[in-house]
Parts: sequence; C-alpha cells; structure tokens
Amino acid sequence: MRVSRLMLVTLRDVPADAEIASQQLLIRGGYIRRVGSGIYAYLPLMWRVLQRVMRIVREEMNQLGALETLLPQLQPAELWEKSGRWQGYTAGEGIMFHLQDRQERSLGLGPTHEEVVTQLASDLLRSYRQLPVTLYQIQTKFRDEIRPRFGLMRGREFIMKDAYSFHDDERDLSRVYGEMENAYSRIFQRCGLHAVGVDADSGAIGGSASQEFMVTADAGEDLILVSPGGEYAANQEKAISIAPPALPLPAGDAQIISTPGQITIDQLCSAQSLHPSQVVKVLLLLAKLESSDEQPILVCLRGDQELNEVKLVNALTQQLDSPILELNPINAEQLKSQGLQPLPFGSIGPDLSDHHLSGARSWRPQFHKLADTTAIALERFVCGANSDNQHRWGCSWSAIGAIQEVDLRNAKAGDHCVSNPEQCLEERRGIEVGHIFQLGRKYSQSMGAQITTKDGKQEPLWMGCYGIGISRLAQAAVEQHHDNAGISWPLSIAPFQVIVVIANVQDEIQMTLGEEIYSELRSEGIDALIDDRGERAGVKFKDADLIGIPWRVVVGRGAIEGNVELVNRSDRDTVVLPKAEAISSLLNVIPTEVRVQL
Repeated sequence: MRVSRLMLVTLRDVPADAEIASQQLLIRGGYIRRVGSGIYAYLPLMWRVLQRVMRIVREEMNQLGALETLLPQLQPAELWEKSGRWQGYTAGEGIMFHLQDRQERSLGLGPTHEEVVTQLASDLLRSYRQLPVTLYQIQTKFRDEIRPRFGLMRGREFIMKDAYSFHDDERDLSRVYGEMENAYSRIFQRCGLHAVGVDADSGAIGGSASQEFMVTADAGEDLILVSPGGEYAANQEKAISIAPPALPLPAGDAQIISTPGQITIDQLCSAQSLHPSQVVKVLLLLAKLESSDEQPILVCLRGDQELNEVKLVNALTQQLDSPILELNPINAEQLKSQGLQPLPFGSIGPDLSDHHLSGARSWRPQFHKLADTTAIALERFVCGANSDNQHRWGCSWSAIGAIQEVDLRNAKAGDHCVSNPEQCLEERRGIEVGHIFQLGRKYSQSMGAQITTKDGKQEPLWMGCYGIGISRLAQAAVEQHHDNAGISWPLSIAPFQVIVVIANVQDEIQMTLGEEIYSELRSEGIDALIDDRGERAGVKFKDADLIGIPWRVVVGRGAIEGNVELVNRSDRDTVVLPKAEAISSLLNVIPTEVRVQL
C-alpha cells in the first residue's frame, strides 16, 4: 500500500473535543473521524487494525470449536418482553434504541443478543445429544449512551464479538466458561495488551458469575482493586475487603445527646469528638421497581464507609423480586408530594418507624431496611434519635431491633485483602475490553428454551455469554502503547508491520532502492506501507511516528551506498544497515504468524 493512495490526512493540533490521549491520537493519525455524538467512521488505517484484531479473535474462537454466525440487529420487542428486559432497556435511562415500524410493532436495535440467540436455541436445540454448542458473531452493536465520550471507548455504535454457549448441565457450562477465560487471556496477550481478569458484577445481563478483563490505563473509567501478589482482583462494583477496625466508644451509659446543626458525619464527629467509624449513618432512598411500585429503602452504614449502589441494587432486586429501574435519595419535596410529614434529616436512626409512611399516595407504606456488615458489627455506636438535633450515644442493635445484614459498602484501596489478609488492596484504573458470564438458566427459563435430558426429562438449557469490545480493544491498545510523538502499535495488530519512508522521491536512487525494499518485503509476506509522497522528509517522519507503524525503513542519503536506517518505533532504536541486512533483520523480528497481508 502506498501512502499517496491511502487517503491519509493527519492533524498537528489536538482536536478540541478529544478528551484522552488515545482518542486524540486516533483522530490526529487519520484512523477515525467523528460523524455524530458517539458515532465514528473507521477510516482505512483503523479498519486494518480492526481486521487484525478480529482475525486473532476468530482464530481463538474457532480453536474452541465455536461456530461463527450473524444475528439480526433489529430485534422484536416480544423477545425482550419474554426475558423481562424490554422495560429496563427502554424506559427512563434505558440504553436501547427502539422504534415502531409501519405496522406499529415495537423493535429495538440490538445492544446485545441474548434474547435472539435463546429464541434460536429454543427452535433448534431439542436434545442433550446436540450439546454443547457455542455460537459467536462479530457485529455492530448500538447503545444509547447518556454521555458518549472518549471516542471508541464509550460510543453509541461499536463493534463487538459476542458468543453464547448452550449446555445440558452446570458442570459443562463451568468447563466452557474456563476454556473461554483462557482463550480471552490469549487474545489479549496476542493483541499486545496487558489485561487483568477481575471479578465483576453481572449487571443487566444477569447470571451467577462473571469476570471482566481490564486493560490497565490511567484513562480507564473503571476502578479495580487488586492485591499486590495477584491473588485477588475485582471491579469496585463487586469487590469485597476487610474494612479497617472501628474505634470502640468509651465506656458509658446510653444517652440522648443534643446535636444542633450537626447533620453531616463530619459536623457530628467534629462537635462530639467522635471518629466516623463510631457512627451509624442512615440513608433514605426510593426504589422504582419494574412492577411500577415505589419502595422506600432505609440503609445503614458505618460512618466511615461509602455505599456501593450496585451491591444495593442487586440485593434489592433479589429481595423485592423485581428489577430496579431507578434508585434516588428521598428528599423533603418528595415527602410533601406524597402528603407525608417532614422527616428529621440528619438525625434519622436505624429504627425509623413505618408510621412516617402512613397515607403515602403511591409509595409502599413500609421501609425496606438493610444494614452493611460493618455497621452490624458495631457493639455500641452513635446514631440519629429520629428527632431534630438529637442523636443517641452508646446505642446497640439490641435496642434498635433486627435489620437484614448485607455487604453494601465500597471496598477501598488500603483495605485488607479477604484472600490474603496480610496484603492491602491497591487501586488501578481499567478499561473493560471483555466480559464473560455464566448465565445459568436465566434466559432459557423465561423464554422456554428446553431440551430432553439423558433421563428423558424436559429441562431448561444452561447458558454462558462471552463478549469482547473489538473497537474498544483497538483504542485501549493505543492507550497502553503511545508516547509524546504518537501511537506505537503492537506488531500483531498494527495496520502495517513496516513503513518504508523515501526521504526524497525526486532522488532516483532513493526511489529505486525504496521500491526494491518494499517489493521484497511484500514478497516475504510482510504487510508494508511505502511513503511515496512528495512531502518534506520531516513531515514524513512525523507522520510515521504519529501513525505508529512498528518498524520504519528510512531510505535517504545513504541510498547511494545501498544503506538504509532501520528504526524500531517502540524504543526509537536506530541502526544503519545495507539493504539486505535490513530486510533480513525484519524477517527475523516479524514472526511468520503475524505476516498477514490485508
């Protein structure tokens, strides 16, 4: 390929709307162009990168015996209603683009394909003899992100590999889940990425177990907690830890204390000489359920801990037997709109009575109460007295009454690791590039996908789901592999393995030598790019650094002696070699398996 034919347009200035380094470099290097909010065109260089990523993914999926397919992007609402996810994905801040056709039938643009593939399995899989089966596809997905940002990291249209496995029992699901985990590790390694597998929340996809694969980078949106020895790694949404011990309250009788104006933990502790770990704070929230009910929630936390909303939503979904559409703090205006009396915010205790909800217009008339494990572990504590400007000092749970105990706190850096208490968790930023789930029977039960077992019974299929963000992975590679001059692609996914830069195309000797090197590299299976533009040498060198081809052969003044410069983009190491030695060196450092010409 010749740069003169590549439609390459590079930018010297950083685009105003590009927020992180990888986004800036992909735009400046002529890889992507923004078409609309969260919508990008993959230009020829980027498409070559994506093709190389997809090739690696296909090889690993095919090696597992997975079958490639292509599922419809336009999906009938009835399928999603069967699984119970239509309302959650389309109402409120739901992420599914949805529409009605001319017959007024509701449809959605697929953000994922569990419903479609489960319906197909229901039609096609009848007996345990047909199992296990794994289907995968590489396809564009659509998600109506509330705030698209960071280029391909969080777009409204993106390329994804999603796979789905079907089994006759849980043991076989676990086996394939483990094989897929290993395949994912190989994929990211082959793509030149350092990725960490972390325990993760299953989110809207659901299922009993899931693991995310995070590319560690400062620009990562996700916070992950890891132990120094690598025994434990988890997304903060899922992470558990051993909290620092609470400071015990001094000896003394239980009493009511006056706390005027002390409505925050900081104000209370400062005025009363308390440590936050000696206080139980209470949060009042309103959960809007998919069943249309509105459930008031009372949550108790130790004063020095933070609420993990994902853990709370998961607990509520299970206990209330309904997906949670929204979860928001209760405020004075909401109480007034329900016809309820004001509450003593800042002094609310764990035993707030349900009579405060009597006569509510649409809310359920009782609080659903939960307490974090660190709060329950306190023998004596300070908490609100359910009266303005008053707290209880030396209170105990026996005086409060039983409250359901759940892990609701955010694990934090510095907490001790559960798997190895001698180590403290460390904080990393991560970019999610893959996610695998053990779905169990969540979808097969709701959608009636059953098989005849070995015992002749009709039972729901066991399912797994496995996703990789192809376009996100490509940008994550840039986030991990760049410097001040531009991108430095890993060899396996670079758009070209070598760029031949002819310093002066008006020099016949340079031009002839450059063309010879280009042709010989191509004949050896190396995907080479030749910069044959009539630009100044400095412009070509800057562009070569910016677009990040792993190896550069510079044909300049040394061409008259048959010499060229061989430059390693990753470390800028440069050597001057005769043409034959330069080509021989490239053949030695570029493995046969990555010499794929597109």
